[in-house]
Amino acid sequence: MDDAEFDRRLANGEFLEWAWVHGHRYGTLVSEVERVLSTGESVVLEIDVQGGLSVRAVMPDAVLVFVEPPSMEELERRLRGRGTEDEKSVELRLANARTEMGHAGEYDVRIVNDDLERACGELEDVIHTYEKDGGHAQDVRDQA
Repeated sequence: MDDAEFDRRLANGEFLEWAWVHGHRYGTLVSEVERVLSTGESVVLEIDVQGGLSVRAVMPDAVLVFVEPPSMEELERRLRGRGTEDEKSVELRLANARTEMGHAGEYDVRIVNDDLERACGELEDVIHTYEKDGGHAQDVRDQA
């Protein structure tokens, strides 16, 4: 959506969470989350730390999963290996990652993305645990 639409929806309180990330605004509409939840399905949001903590404030039963790189050195290698970002963007992303890593302990589950297949399996296990008894965050928190 364009800036005017984003501003209008923000003023109307239509976002579950929103944030400035790397110079751009992103957000999750409450209406979209509620639409999916009303079907009995779970919602998985790929959002930054500030967004996750905002969701937790509004939806305390949300399960927060922190996916982290095996190391900052590996994260830097991955970012540079993409070849899609200029130096300033890489440095900004690394600085943001360092800050975000400081919040990992506030999440219910931490998954180290050192092996994509294993990390995806761990995420699937978290979702399965959450859904098996009708969506109770405590089930996941108890297993973490």
